[in-house]
Amino acid sequence: MVNKNQVIVITGAGSGVGRDSARLFLDRGWKVALMGRRIETLEETAQNHKEAICVKCDVSDFKAVEDGFSTIINTFGRVDVLFNNAGLAKPSQTIDELNVEDWKEVVNINLNGSFFCAKEAFKTMRNQKPQGGRIINNGSVSSYVPRPGSAPYTSTKHAITGLTRSISLDGRRYSIVCGQIDIGNALTPMAHQMTIGVPQADGTIKAEATMDPSNVSKTVLHMAELPLEANVQFVTVMASTMPYIGRG
Repeated sequence: MVNKNQVIVITGAGSGVGRDSARLFLDRGWKVALMGRRIETLEETAQNHKEAICVKCDVSDFKAVEDGFSTIINTFGRVDVLFNNAGLAKPSQTIDELNVEDWKEVVNINLNGSFFCAKEAFKTMRNQKPQGGRIINNGSVSSYVPRPGSAPYTSTKHAITGLTRSISLDGRRYSIVCGQIDIGNALTPMAHQMTIGVPQADGTIKAEATMDPSNVSKTVLHMAELPLEANVQFVTVMASTMPYIGRG
């Protein structure tokens, strides 16, 4: 049974995996700080739960992240887990067709935002008593194998794997652990196009199998509830028959 005083911060909590995870953690007795760019969607997720706070925050803005974590600490007093979940993707394009501003936006949200939030969570976990905590980064199967036309998303997700490993090493002396969940075809609004058709390595467009996002949130909960002496370093949760294993 979870300690009723445990606190998790979930970024991108206004929809998709973030929303599903926030509601599951609240159901399981956690205190949950929901972070996202739109306060109305965060409030829809929280459903007026007494153990939830909604923190409007653009994770690509470091000052906003600092202010957000200050609000969380002032409210809950500590951070036990960060689920670094916020992210976005752009429509499939070859690298020569890619708009530079689109590249920057994906890098700013997916990579810089994950770094900013991990930096603030790590600082909090290092200085709180009892010391320590857990950071869970949302990677992707694209951390390992790209889709056609996905240079920004794939590049950032490969970088998240390096960030995860670096945090894991940096955190050892402070009882801070870091793991990564790599998700394949959870049926969130961002993944809806997969049910219609997405580019394949052979140049065709095909629909792909998807899975319910609850499979992801249950895995995040398992990772979060482990004692700090144990860590799920990397885990892949995917639709069983998606073509990931056979990509290429």
